[in-house]
Amino acid sequence: MAAESETFMALGLLDESSRGVSGTPRVLVLIASVLEKSLQKNEKLLSTSRRKDAITIFHGSRSPTLSIRQYIERVFKYSRCSTSCFVVAYIYINKFLQQTDAYLTSLNAHRLLITSIMVAAKFLEDECYDNAYYARIGGVSTAEMNRMEMKFLFNLDFRLHVTAEVFMDCCLKLENESGKYQNGQADPSLWPRRRPARQR
Repeated sequence: MAAESETFMALGLLDESSRGVSGTPRVLVLIASVLEKSLQKNEKLLSTSRRKDAITIFHGSRSPTLSIRQYIERVFKYSRCSTSCFVVAYIYINKFLQQTDAYLTSLNAHRLLITSIMVAAKFLEDECYDNAYYARIGGVSTAEMNRMEMKFLFNLDFRLHVTAEVFMDCCLKLENESGKYQNGQADPSLWPRRRPARQR
């Protein structure tokens, strides 16, 4: 129990003291870093191979100007949801990618983020903003937000509960990543994964 508390404290999940220089909780910086590395890896893979990305409702026509980190910081600032929502949203994104044939890329990452954070906030928080507000934060229309939410929920089979073990495992992996992050290394096991390609 003490080890769990230390992990949560180190990631900024229990108090405000573990904020980086920018004032952003450490766990958000780590999630952003892992997502950025994942999409860079996926885009390189897609450009150097014959693999095709499955186009989903989450794909935009061009990459947003905000980086993943800037986007996460924006959502955190205006949504006022807990840092735990961001960890759960990260878990949801992993589940989503395992259920679809899509890769995480700069064309879909931002929309997946705003949708997963909103869904996590609705599931976890006592009070939460509506879809129209999250749409404004995320830079999409309310109609798009509504469609993305429904698609996301159906892809997750409406299974939103995250066990304490899964949450803790994700936090431990993120904490482990923090040491590698500071040393300029990365742990590919943390990167959002899609399920293995189907045999034809």
